Amino acid sequence: MEANIACQSGICQDHPMNQPAPCCCPPLLTARLTSDELTRIASIFRVLGEPARLQLLNLIAAQPQQEVRACELVETLALSQPTVSHHLKVMYEAGLLTKERRGTWIYYGIVTDRLAELRSVLA
Repeated sequence: MEANIACQSGICQDHPMNQPAPCCCPPLLTARLTSDELTRIASIFRVLGEPARLQLLNLIAAQPQQEVRACELVETLALSQPTVSHHLKVMYEAGLLTKERRGTWIYYGIVTDRLAELRSVLA
């Protein structure tokens, strides 16, 4: 806010002795994301704000096929099966994971496009 006032008055706060100078605060470029995109991406970051979920995502992404069986995650994280299942469900609903039943097992995999989108927002 302060910078906007300085620009509107024609005085640059960074200019020596706050003397009149050309405006030092050019307007920002337009945003790259729409309001709807920002809302959707913010909800994904909220999902990843839970350390256990971030750890789950990291473990799955580190696997050669970028997929694991849910039971493997329970053993690795030393969390209860219901807790891991809940976190996987939340991540699946947020579009971060895929799931596929193969026989009696459910495999969870990374949605690489979603991770690429998050990376591009932070870049």
